[in-house]
Amino acid sequence: MKYIFKANIYKVGINPVVDVPDRISSKMKAVKGYIPVKGMINDHWFHQTLCPIKDGPYRLHVNGPMMKGAEVEVGDKAKFEIEYDDRPPKDSITMPLDLEKRLKKEKLMSVFNALTPSRQKEVFKYLNSLKSEEAKKRNIEKVIAGLKSKRINV
Repeated sequence: MKYIFKANIYKVGINPVVDVPDRISSKMKAVKGYIPVKGMINDHWFHQTLCPIKDGPYRLHVNGPMMKGAEVEVGDKAKFEIEYDDRPPKDSITMPLDLEKRLKKEKLMSVFNALTPSRQKEVFKYLNSLKSEEAKKRNIEKVIAGLKSKRINV
């Protein structure tokens, strides 16, 4: 669900922020206290995190790219349209389903699991970043071939 509000941008220390109305943040799910959101500031798209404030409302940090894209400065009132961002967290890297199927089919799951966790994560990040299905399939084939020939090292 999208929520719209207007708020004045002000500074806390050196950080430009806005307070998010409780009527909005209370309807979103916090992850370790923080609320991942996506939305727009004056028609400029962003991904950001609402930060909890002790005895206060959640705050949205308005970073430099957001301010530049929305053409606003500290002291300006801006229109915000936000919604909960249900994408997996950046540190949560999962194995692509296509890769998992191929590893099982080729009986290479144990070979892949023998790779160091950082190497596995590197493969996951790369495959998950590919835009087209063709590119993903092509690169999964390279991973399979590399595991079979032992070119992908531990």
